[in-house]
Amino acid sequence: MPFVNCANGTLAVYNPSSDAPWNEQRALHLARRMAMGASYENVSIALNGSPADVVDALVDQAINLPLAPEPEWGYWQISDYDPDPNVRNEQIIAQYNEWGLQWAKDIKNNGLRDRMSWFWHNHFVTQLDTYQCPSWMYQYHKLLQEYALGNFKDFVYEMGINPAMLVFLNNIQNTQFDINENYARELYEIFTLGVDNGYTQMDIVETARAITGWSGIDVNNLCGVVEFVPAFWDAGEKTIFGQTGNWNYQDVVNILFEERSVEISEYVCGKLYRHFVNPQEDEQIIVDLAEIFRNSNWEIEPVLRTLFKSEHFFDEAHIGTVIPGHIEYFLMFLNELGYEDWDELIFAVVFSGTEYNQRMFNPTDVSGWAGNRDWVNSATLPYRWQGIQNIMGYYYELQNQTLEPLRQLAINLAGSTENDPKVVVDRIINYLTPKGLQFQYEYDEALVVFKAEVPENYFTDGLWNLQWEYAPAQVFLLISHIANIPEYQLK
Repeated sequence: MPFVNCANGTLAVYNPSSDAPWNEQRALHLARRMAMGASYENVSIALNGSPADVVDALVDQAINLPLAPEPEWGYWQISDYDPDPNVRNEQIIAQYNEWGLQWAKDIKNNGLRDRMSWFWHNHFVTQLDTYQCPSWMYQYHKLLQEYALGNFKDFVYEMGINPAMLVFLNNIQNTQFDINENYARELYEIFTLGVDNGYTQMDIVETARAITGWSGIDVNNLCGVVEFVPAFWDAGEKTIFGQTGNWNYQDVVNILFEERSVEISEYVCGKLYRHFVNPQEDEQIIVDLAEIFRNSNWEIEPVLRTLFKSEHFFDEAHIGTVIPGHIEYFLMFLNELGYEDWDELIFAVVFSGTEYNQRMFNPTDVSGWAGNRDWVNSATLPYRWQGIQNIMGYYYELQNQTLEPLRQLAINLAGSTENDPKVVVDRIINYLTPKGLQFQYEYDEALVVFKAEVPENYFTDGLWNLQWEYAPAQVFLLISHIANIPEYQLK
């Protein structure tokens, strides 16, 4: 069955109206796409401003945010590790875990900057399992943060000489004596143009020759320095996209962006659109974004600022059309319930998804995680459902065996003295799901779950409200139930 994008609207700035109000639903839509959701307090703050101002503030924050602090081992080589292999392995594992936790906290808390760094991780894919070096992992991650909203052309160039990428896609082995086409092919097929879009096999061959020479590494030295070695570079003439000359890697990037600017801009903007707006493309919007991309000299920020401020983005048809990956799914839940950062839990969230096809620093293959509907199947749904319960249970233990954050969420949404359980249930459902539920009987079933074993007369006689002793446990049961509803998988 084909899916259709039914949204209207252009890239003109969204101005709220009676037909398209700036309300909680749209504020949450913005937070779930530009960041990892938001707490009730932050949603309330957003609603006090105009949507355009909120977007500008989030983009400005992303641009001005400093990079994650460099770890002491950020440029270590093998000589910096303990000579005992067993100790060295323990050091390496600890560094992997340290930086995975650091990035997960950044993704949870840093809004658009690290929403974008995570997006680019699935675009410029490398696999830690291949290059197996913590300092290369850090340097790769630093690029993702540094160029998250920066210049895409510069991003492409820098990524091509990053050690993690050079090793992962074999360009470290590409010399004039033994041409390896792997990186040249993925540069076009995955990173800039898309499959079979504006290049030939001969372009790949000639590009591979031009990007030889980045082979200066001692393969016996874990995390060794990667350098350009002129003797390994093919100095002969090459013809790339019809241009002939004694081209090197910088020339390749310049020619690519000059000769295939339309293809690059539409390919990248299409990918941004599918990820942040709707998996079903609107071709005209993508063409318009691509023009902005080219006219801004490949700066990513103007594209995002225009897209997120647009009436097209805020069209109701786009709300609840994306299924987030496991890591995003749980980090959004943490933010939307206002849970604090507890390292043990965030670590568990990030690394529990390994067996369900989302492992940080190790996307499935060079094409990245397929995403969206691929995230949910008969194996992953129980994991996602149970994960929500596990998170709430974990906080129950950490907070002196209380569920007060759940009570506070209900109070924020329905008021401290609300004594109608239906009002409470409806508010929580409509807050946690992008468009609420489709049928009234689903709300009725949730109400039954929420009432639990509380005698009915407590509700009918007004003896119950959210201050009641067991109200937090009722919210726990309700959220556990919501997590099992298909609509909750959508954001």
